Amino acid sequence: MKRRQFLTNVGFASLGLGLSSFSRNLNLNAHAPFGIQLWTIKDIISEDPKAALTYLSSIGYKQIESFEGPQGIFWGMSPKEFKMLMDDLGMKIISAHCDPTKNLDEKAHQAASIGMDYLICPYVGPRKTADEFKKIAEDLNNSATICQKAGIRFGYHNHDYSFLEVDGQTPMDIFMKGTDPKNFDFELDMYWAEYAGVDPLKYFMKHSSRIRLAHIKDLWQKDSKRESCNLGEGIINYKDILPEACKHGLKYCIVEQEAFTKSPVKDAVKIDADFMKTL
Repeated sequence: MKRRQFLTNVGFASLGLGLSSFSRNLNLNAHAPFGIQLWTIKDIISEDPKAALTYLSSIGYKQIESFEGPQGIFWGMSPKEFKMLMDDLGMKIISAHCDPTKNLDEKAHQAASIGMDYLICPYVGPRKTADEFKKIAEDLNNSATICQKAGIRFGYHNHDYSFLEVDGQTPMDIFMKGTDPKNFDFELDMYWAEYAGVDPLKYFMKHSSRIRLAHIKDLWQKDSKRESCNLGEGIINYKDILPEACKHGLKYCIVEQEAFTKSPVKDAVKIDADFMKTL
């Protein structure tokens, strides 16, 4: 081999090793995008939506799940204006919690017009009989059909009562059986699953084909007292749960926090974002 050819080959080999090392470091430093449910900052965002969203973007949130407050899903902006703000901030609104019993067709078309993926029913409340939940399942299924026609999907977000038996059945089982997988998904609130005594990962793995979104919030407990807390400061082992769930179909990891006893809300959402970056 000529000296020039040898040096060329060695040079490319060294470059290859360098790129390989760079690639490994890049993979170690990279993290999947994660979102936040705006209910977490409901007091801040109501005062100045644009400033609040700008802050969320600056600390690492790239996905937004809105909710239907007094200013609407888009916080006093038109869908187009809201999307323009999201684009400017390098963010995407992927979903919104809303009341599916009021003007759902309009909301679905507005959401679809800016590329949102989901509208989600956040709460239906406890009921006394399984038949009542079966009727709700029918209504939710009809809501999913409305959303499908508009070009988006529909989903249901659980609370702890969703896992408590009524007439020998849980509301979640009734909703799983009574809704169409073709246009209906579930958003598993892992905090409320744990709160109800249900292992979040085991439940996800059992129903991984139906669960595409998850609320990520931690559970602090002492004696009989339990509440939401900063991520990483509670008992839910997200470092094991989330990588496994994402390998099996979980698409959106959405931070939510409801109690701020240890940190003010702006500090808490940064702590939560920093935690998500470690996963």
